[in-house]
Amino acid sequence: MRMDMPNQQTIHHFDVIIVGSGGAGLSLALSLPSHFNIAVLAKSTLTDASTFYAQGGVAAVLDEMDSLEQHIDDTMIAGAQLCEMDAVKQTVEGGKPSVDFLLKHGVQFTLDEQEQLHLTREGGHSQRRIIHAADATGRAISTTLVQRAQEKQNIHIFENYIAIDLICSKKLGHAGENRALGLYALDEHTEQVHTFLAPFTALACGGAMKAYLYTSNPDIATGDGIAMAYRAGCRVANMEFNQFHPTCLYHPQARSFLITEAMRGEGAYLRLPDGERFMLRFDERAELAPRDIVARAIDYEIKRLGIRHVWLDITHKDEDFIKEHFPTLYARLLELGIDITKEMIPVVPAAHYTCGGVVVDENSQTDIAGLYAIGETSYTGLHGANRMASNSLLECFVYGMSAAKHIQENFKANQSIPEVPAWDDSQVTNPDEDVVILQNWDELRQTMWNYVGIVRTTKRLERALHRIEMLKKEITEYYQDYQVSKNLIELRNLVMVSEMIVRCAMQRKESRGLHYTLDYPEQLPELRKTVLIPPSFEVEQPLVNAAEV
Repeated sequence: MRMDMPNQQTIHHFDVIIVGSGGAGLSLALSLPSHFNIAVLAKSTLTDASTFYAQGGVAAVLDEMDSLEQHIDDTMIAGAQLCEMDAVKQTVEGGKPSVDFLLKHGVQFTLDEQEQLHLTREGGHSQRRIIHAADATGRAISTTLVQRAQEKQNIHIFENYIAIDLICSKKLGHAGENRALGLYALDEHTEQVHTFLAPFTALACGGAMKAYLYTSNPDIATGDGIAMAYRAGCRVANMEFNQFHPTCLYHPQARSFLITEAMRGEGAYLRLPDGERFMLRFDERAELAPRDIVARAIDYEIKRLGIRHVWLDITHKDEDFIKEHFPTLYARLLELGIDITKEMIPVVPAAHYTCGGVVVDENSQTDIAGLYAIGETSYTGLHGANRMASNSLLECFVYGMSAAKHIQENFKANQSIPEVPAWDDSQVTNPDEDVVILQNWDELRQTMWNYVGIVRTTKRLERALHRIEMLKKEITEYYQDYQVSKNLIELRNLVMVSEMIVRCAMQRKESRGLHYTLDYPEQLPELRKTVLIPPSFEVEQPLVNAAEV
């Protein structure tokens, strides 16, 4: 249900505010008891979230040939040993409860001949453990959970509301612990800023891959949650690890269309224009090597040969097999004039997933009381230096449910919220210079793509930082002088998150997982994460899993 408020009614009180309507936000909303009054803010429509576009599936140990230990080991290997063991165990053990949660809410997964959940395999996994809904799992999860949320009387949905900044007790000058009180958000339709207040706020608003020129992410992925949490005083970690999906369609009419990893899992080959299967030169696992290796190999060949893309080829498989396994892809590519049963698919790597994020504990709690971060916005420690396919949707549900449990345990009826000032824009003017935003946006994404991409050097990172600092200065001035707009809010967040990525990358003097630098090609012997301390952008590097070593 959409809340249409009269103009003057711009202050809203809730028990829980959730920013983001993907798998993380909605699994929290649906796991809370029905007497909680919940607001879900979506920046665009409800289904416009990264979850909707996920083609792979949810990784979970469901086969007797498989084991939790194997899933843990696979995750640690894929994450170049930088994953935090507690988080990996919590996530992997949460596999079965997460699948039960999704089935309970009516998600229709693909079944095999025995009417059991069909399990597929993806890169990095030693077993078949990916439950899926054909090749559009995200869509099935997203539309089902959105439906369930819309049916609930206690969940109030605000579409096209863009979160601007968190409201915290410290900012308001209150003594005692710093507590999140809610946030300001812009209603895009009326261009009014609303105040949302609640004892608990959760940021589940996706990653930051719109910082890059080519991305598989929807337009919402501008790092809003990460930037807002940092400005409010939360630590952020491991931002240098950005996953590039190796196979995004290269086509003028479909800039961000992803070709699922499951296609390589089911036997597709990567080829050069002369037909060579080049992955065999880079890794014995060939096309099934982890994503960072595949993306780097493609990037290397594209630069070496001066070509725009490489080819993904599944034409050697039976036509019926292809149509049955990849119906969505078959239909969409046919619209674009490519018959995948007979023709190869042009593909390039594209920025896909933010492995770092806001530092949280096992309950998804951040450094600020009452503030939670879930899904791609958060850093749980699960992904380490590289995310393993289909672990991330699982993380959304595991940590969405653990946040719900923690909020329930700490909820006090009639918790008072102090007076909060309304948003004051009396001193600013309406800009007529949107071209400035557009120019900065293009400049930022180009800089990130060229200097902070799949392969890095110290020189490139220094150049990137210099440009980002200039852009940041321009945007800060602009933000102070003009009324906020969706584009301005996003750009402000993106420039901040880009700076985080660069500063973390400069601190890591090794190549590990997704962070590959020509200046330090070796791995260091000790395992450290890069933690950004607000507000100074200082980077610390504590040891990972130190107690267990």
